[in-house]
Amino acid sequence: MMKNFLSLRMLDFCSRLFTMLGVDYPVMRRILQVKLTMDQRRVPTIFEQSKTKEGNQFIKSLGLYAFYGLILVPFIIFGDYYLFQMTLVFAMMMFILMTTMIADFSAVLLDVRDKNILNTKPVNQRTVSTAKAVHVCIYMIQLTGAFAAVPLLVGLFVKGVLFTVIFLFELLLVGMLIVVLTALIYIFILQFFDGERLKDVINYVQILLSVGIVVGFQVMARVFDFSDLNVDFTFQWWHLLLPPIWYSAPFEWLLNGNSASYIIGYSIMSVVVPIAAIVLYSRLLPSFERNLQKLLQYSGVNKRKAYRLDQLLAKIVCKTKEERTFYRFSALMMKQERQFKLKVYPSLGFAFVFPFIFLFNEISRNGFGSLPGSKYFLTIYFGNIMIPAVVHMLKFSSNYKGAWIFRAAPIRNEAIFYQSALKAFLTKLYLPLMVLLSIIFVSMFSFRIVPDVIVVLLAGVLHALLSYKLLNNQTHPFSRSFEFASEVDTAKNIILIAIIGGFAVLHYLATLVPYGVLGYLGIVLIAVFISWRLVFPAKEKKLLISQA
Repeated sequence: MMKNFLSLRMLDFCSRLFTMLGVDYPVMRRILQVKLTMDQRRVPTIFEQSKTKEGNQFIKSLGLYAFYGLILVPFIIFGDYYLFQMTLVFAMMMFILMTTMIADFSAVLLDVRDKNILNTKPVNQRTVSTAKAVHVCIYMIQLTGAFAAVPLLVGLFVKGVLFTVIFLFELLLVGMLIVVLTALIYIFILQFFDGERLKDVINYVQILLSVGIVVGFQVMARVFDFSDLNVDFTFQWWHLLLPPIWYSAPFEWLLNGNSASYIIGYSIMSVVVPIAAIVLYSRLLPSFERNLQKLLQYSGVNKRKAYRLDQLLAKIVCKTKEERTFYRFSALMMKQERQFKLKVYPSLGFAFVFPFIFLFNEISRNGFGSLPGSKYFLTIYFGNIMIPAVVHMLKFSSNYKGAWIFRAAPIRNEAIFYQSALKAFLTKLYLPLMVLLSIIFVSMFSFRIVPDVIVVLLAGVLHALLSYKLLNNQTHPFSRSFEFASEVDTAKNIILIAIIGGFAVLHYLATLVPYGVLGYLGIVLIAVFISWRLVFPAKEKKLLISQA
C-alpha cells in the first residue's frame, strides 16, 4: 500500500475547489500519490550522491536550502528601507528557486512517460495536466518553505506579525509565478518546434534562463543608487520588468506608509501578474498536453554534417590521423550531448557575462572614456573561471557505456584520447568564447591590449592543462555517467580558482614593468609547451577498462 503523504492530506481540504474547476479529484490524487512515491527514488541536482541511498533525497536536500536561507537574514534584520532590503531578498530567493525549477522540475513539466498508461484510461486531460502542475507546486512549496523558514522566524521576532503575514503571502505569489512562467515558456516553444529540434531548443532555453537569472540578479543590486551610505531609488519605466521589486513594494507600502503611485503599482502587479499567468496557463493547458506529444517524435534531421572548419581545425591542432579521429569524436560528443550542453553551456554564458559585470561600476562612474588608459581589461580573466567546471565535465556522458571503444581502438598511445578531448574543448568552446570577448575588449580598451589578450588566452590553455591534471587524470573522456558529475573535489576547485587570480596578479605586476607583458607572454608560452608534454606523456594502454 502506498504512503498517504502529508501533502496529499492537506490537498484534501481543497478537493471541492478542484472539482469546481472540472478536475476528477480522486483520480488526480491517485496520480499524485504514484508520482510522489516514485519521486522518493529521484535525487535532486543540488544533492546528488555517488550512491543511491534509501529515503526521499529531496526531503533530505531541504536542509541545504534552509542553510541557504541564512543568507537572507541580514537583509531582513538591518534597516527599514523595505523596497531595497526585500528587493534583494526576493532577487536571491527567485534566483535559487528558478534555477532549481530549471534543473529539477522542468523534466516533471515536460514528462511524457505516463502518457502510455494514462491515455488508455478514462482520465480527462484537465485532470492529468492539473496533477502535473500540482506535483511541481508541492515541491516548490516545500522548497520555498525550507528556504524561507529561518527568514520568516527572524522576521516574526524582529519585524512583527504584519511583516510575517505579508512575507508569507508574497512567498506564495512568487512560487506561483515561477512555476507558471516556466510552464508558459515551454508552452510557447512547443508551438513552433518538434522532434529533435524541440529537445535542442528546450536545452538552449534552460541555458539562457540560467544565464539570464544571474544577469538579472546583478541588475537588481544596481537599480538602487548608493551614495554617502544612503540608498536612493529613482523610478524608471523598465523597473516594471523586475519582479523582485513588485514583491518588495507591499512591505514599503503597508509597513512604511509609502503610498507613492509607483509603490502601489508594483504592489498591484505582485498580485495581478501571477493570477493572470495562472488563468492564461489554465486556458493553454489542452494545447500544452497535445504539443507534448512532439517530444516523442523524431524529426529525422541528420546532424552528422562534415564541416570544413572542423576538418581544418583538426589538421591544425592534431599531429596524427588517429588524434584527428578522436578530436572529431570529442567535438561531436560535445555538440550532440544534450545533458553535457545543459551542464556546460551555462558556465560558458557566465564566463562571457562576468567580465562585463565587473566593468559595469567603472563605466557607470567614469564612462567608457576612462577605460583605454586603465587596467580594467584584466577583468577578462573572469572568462577563464569556467575552465575547471567544463574540463571536469569532459569525463561524463549519457552514453558512457560505449567507453569500451577506447580499449578496442587499435591505438597504442593512450594519451591521444585525453589530449584530443582537451583540444576539442579548447578549439570548439574556449577559443570562440574568448576570441569574441577579446574583440569586444580590444574595441573598448584600444589595440594596446592585444599582447595582454594573447597572454590571457595562453594562461587559459595552461589553466586547462592544470585543471585536466588535477580533475580528470587517468579518466577516459566521456566514460562516466552524469550521475557522478557532482563528485567534485572542493579543495582542488578552490586551488584552481585561486590559480586564475594568481595569473591575473602576475599579469598586473608585468604591466608595471617596461616590456613586462611581452616577457610574461614568453614565460607563459614556454610553460604551456612544457606542461603539455608533462600532462600528456606518451603511454601504453592498460589492459583493464576504466570503471565508471
